[in-house]
Amino acid sequence: MPVTHEFWGQAPAGPVTRYMLTNAGGNAVAVLNYGGIIQSIVMDGVELVLGCDDLQGYLEPNPSYGAIVGRYANRIADARFTLDGTTYELVANENGNQLHGGPEGFNGKLWEAEPFTTDTAAGVKLHRRSPDGEMGYPGNLDVTVTYTWNDDNELRMDYAATTDSDTVLNLTNHTYFNIGGTDTVLNQVVQIHADRFTPVDERQLPTGELPIVDGTPFDFRAGKPLGRDIDAAHPQVRAANGFDHNFVIRGSDGSLRECAVVTDPASGRKLRCLTTEPGVQLFTTNFPTGKYRMRGGAPTPTYGGLCLETQHFPDAPNQENFDTPLLKAGETFNSTTVYCFE
Repeated sequence: MPVTHEFWGQAPAGPVTRYMLTNAGGNAVAVLNYGGIIQSIVMDGVELVLGCDDLQGYLEPNPSYGAIVGRYANRIADARFTLDGTTYELVANENGNQLHGGPEGFNGKLWEAEPFTTDTAAGVKLHRRSPDGEMGYPGNLDVTVTYTWNDDNELRMDYAATTDSDTVLNLTNHTYFNIGGTDTVLNQVVQIHADRFTPVDERQLPTGELPIVDGTPFDFRAGKPLGRDIDAAHPQVRAANGFDHNFVIRGSDGSLRECAVVTDPASGRKLRCLTTEPGVQLFTTNFPTGKYRMRGGAPTPTYGGLCLETQHFPDAPNQENFDTPLLKAGETFNSTTVYCFE
């Protein structure tokens, strides 16, 4: 399976390369060494993810299209946490909190890239060292993210990291999927294998509660069109203008298991998400149409895509009820997520 690459522009930190992973069926995934961005996924000639068609679109303010997110995905309250008796002050970038690792998180960094091929897959291995103190986090952190695209149309993401000082770590990918290739995802059917979710307060920080989803718009267990409850009167939905919530994956034990399925009735396409992580954030592109741009300079529409961000829980270092994703010096962090297209 071939991997091709091309110069894709100049970022402030250096040249950006676009890697094209093409499988035996001619379906292709494009990856940038800038932010580890999944820039494109094309199947049967249809673009299945939101993004930009030039580097400038990613250098301008954007909602982390397709990017690796870290060091800590989602929010950390008041941009601080305490570890081993030491309080670490992080760089805030959203209402006094830190979101997705801060204003200079992994999504805006250049990564070392090493393409590879096997008999049935093509991939690219990305690596960077996050220095001690970057965005306020302790420890020199070596991170490797490996993308593998195989002949079965499965995109596998393997995360690995080591540190020389105890730290917290929560990595994810922020791809916006629209498997119908249509203006919005409201008619796509979403199923999430979760009996509980983590509600948030007015600052979008978790309350620490883990309520069951029964009788709420957050019950996706049987699958339902995304648009059915996206404007529900429920205060959690109203506050977010849609869904922007973490779901507690049923039976999560660190093994690779299915957490969500998205089906597009019009095209018949299906996306299955499997992960070793305990949570998945459903984000439904809730910002106003035109706040950001995408391919061709077109305004990104409200509800134009959906994210399935596999993760540990938001603000876990500050929440007594949540397990903190602690990485100790000398140990190795490992996580896997697979997106299967059918």
